[in-house]
Amino acid sequence: MKLGVFTVLYQNLPFEKMLDKLSDMGVEAIELGTGNFPGNSHCNPDELLESPEKIKSFMRAIESRGLTISALSCHGNPLHPNKKTAKEAHDVWRKTVLLAERLEVPVINGFSGCSGDHAGAKFPNWVTCSWPPEYTEVLEWQWNEVVIPYWKEEAKFAEIHGINQIAFEMHPGFVVYNPETLLKLRENVGPSIGANFDPSHLVWQGIDSVEAIKKLGRENAIFHFHAKDTYLDQANIKVNGVLDTKHYSKVLDRSWTFRSVGYGHDEKAWKDIVSTLRAVGYDYVLSIEHEDMLASIDEGLMKAITLLKGTLFKERLTEMWWA
Repeated sequence: MKLGVFTVLYQNLPFEKMLDKLSDMGVEAIELGTGNFPGNSHCNPDELLESPEKIKSFMRAIESRGLTISALSCHGNPLHPNKKTAKEAHDVWRKTVLLAERLEVPVINGFSGCSGDHAGAKFPNWVTCSWPPEYTEVLEWQWNEVVIPYWKEEAKFAEIHGINQIAFEMHPGFVVYNPETLLKLRENVGPSIGANFDPSHLVWQGIDSVEAIKKLGRENAIFHFHAKDTYLDQANIKVNGVLDTKHYSKVLDRSWTFRSVGYGHDEKAWKDIVSTLRAVGYDYVLSIEHEDMLASIDEGLMKAITLLKGTLFKERLTEMWWA
């Protein structure tokens, strides 16, 4: 396993200074944003695709520091009912596929997206209940008329360009938000659909990360991993439950808050996660995504790196000599 970082936390640093900083911190891999929500400050497809020389220089800067690219990330909503918003997200996705092909990056991370509730809608509609019955009708329309047809077509496009790992972050607000919905899309589209497994978006829904890894791992459906933690405020949960629309800055009032690795769950919990990843055959990158209101970028990231370095397995498995 390798330790990586999603570089958007240092989006204000020039590309090579960012690489130097992460290399000095002991990072082995980088995940790069190519547009949409992550932005493209370190990896602009328009600039790189226009010049083979720029691509060579780009890769030389990464490889000379002993780093690799774990994934390109273009989290957006290509299913948005606003056609302009959807097209912008779609165009970034397609350019990301072309760039991944050129850079020989095997994984593209993103969101499944979420459509509206009918063809003339203005905003996405994330359905969270089955009754009254119109919600079930909305859900069926979204999946059958929008989600499945779109991703069937895009999976074909990706495959033509050598990309067989489309890794969706299971994120509330989008149609794929848990293992069940991820596997539903995979069943309807094909094995190129998998997970960018991020525990932080699952635990506040009441999902056990270890059990979710087992479920997806048995289907060979984990393509990438985000190392991000979530603190659950049990006092607030007992009063208001886990659905929370308050701004992330209202830490004392929220039911849950994103934290640096180790500040939502202890080291033992992260060792269990890493061990289960190994048990299901995941031997790729754990990419730290730092979004912590209570820690500076440098300090929060360094604490996550320090904890994870002590949990990752670096050597290949040997024969079971004791049995």
